[in-house]
Amino acid sequence: MLSPRSKTKSEIRIPKSKIFSLLDLKTTNQHSKATRRGSTLAFLMNNFDPTNNISWQLGHRGRVAVFIDGNNLFHAARSHNIDIDYNKLLRVLLGDGRLLRAFFYTGVDIGAERQQGFLLWMRRNGFRVVQKELKTFYDGSRKANLDVEIAVDMLSLAGRYDTAVLVSGDEDFVYAVNAVAYKGCRVEVAGFRSNTAPKLIDVADYFIDLGEIGDKVRKEISHGSRYDERVLHEPIPSEYLQAESLPESPDGFEAAMRVVIEAEIEEEVAEFEAATEFIRITDDH
Repeated sequence: MLSPRSKTKSEIRIPKSKIFSLLDLKTTNQHSKATRRGSTLAFLMNNFDPTNNISWQLGHRGRVAVFIDGNNLFHAARSHNIDIDYNKLLRVLLGDGRLLRAFFYTGVDIGAERQQGFLLWMRRNGFRVVQKELKTFYDGSRKANLDVEIAVDMLSLAGRYDTAVLVSGDEDFVYAVNAVAYKGCRVEVAGFRSNTAPKLIDVADYFIDLGEIGDKVRKEISHGSRYDERVLHEPIPSEYLQAESLPESPDGFEAAMRVVIEAEIEEEVAEFEAATEFIRITDDH
């Protein structure tokens, strides 16, 4: 009588040594794939260039909102002998993303009209200027703290942007950056490393060291410069202010002259109409 074992189909017996060889080969292939993926990621991270639009895709920047702490950035840049060109800075920070808003926060002296030239230039070049009156403290220093305004704007707009870029080195923003990150937004910090709080760098998704890309955000020296940020922080000659107050485009001048000419024409017409009331026309023929 045949045993139950003999009724089954013929079985293929594989030596244990060959099974272990196959398992080792599979493990080796998986390890090789993981190594290649790790090498690719390491290459991308080591070659990450914030000034290269393509490299920004690594962070999926999407809609970008920029928040610039004007006073903090000015003093940090001055310590590195750099005058910031805000058009260049905005292009670098934007990368391949789509700009939602670019905010510039600064303190102003209400009685100093010379500062308005720079702020007007910022507004006309795509920045939303948020200003606050300078306060005089007991030691004679003057300062305007806009940390609350910056934090509130970052939180209130979270969800409308994909990436927030905070240009500041102030450690006070650590909690705000964390709060925005918890809402699912990517938060980047831009500044000069030596002037940026380490805790702020640690909580950011990425840190853009402006010191390493200083040549790409530096303002070129030219005699026909249209603005100078130093008017917000340092006294400047009155001759410069007169130059800033001139119209930037002929359109405004032409519009003003058109109003003057039309007013003069209306006056002459009114005088002519008044004179015709005394004219008597007769026909002697």
